[in-house]
Amino acid sequence: MPHRLREYPRYEISAYVDYATGDDVMLYHQIQNISLGGICITAPQIEEVGTTIDLQINFPDLGQVIELRGEVVWANREPPMDMGTRYVGLDDEKREALRLLIAQLKK
Repeated sequence: MPHRLREYPRYEISAYVDYATGDDVMLYHQIQNISLGGICITAPQIEEVGTTIDLQINFPDLGQVIELRGEVVWANREPPMDMGTRYVGLDDEKREALRLLIAQLKK
């Protein structure tokens, strides 16, 4: 089976995410990597695949925050306990803002 190339390159940067699923808010979780397509989050509570979550990605080195919506596309309940989300409803303005933030941090 051929290896599938990622649509967006992943970057390991200094950032963290707060996210909400309905009434539950999870604060200050590490981002393992980020791309223009989604993020990988390390968290003690892993959401079910298909769950829609509100993301607030914090870039402390830049003093910037961006709010996005995501959908959990894979979940790993074994250490390191992480989950992959893809952005949903990402408009051109937010995609460009995210691209600029990532570009400043990956240098």
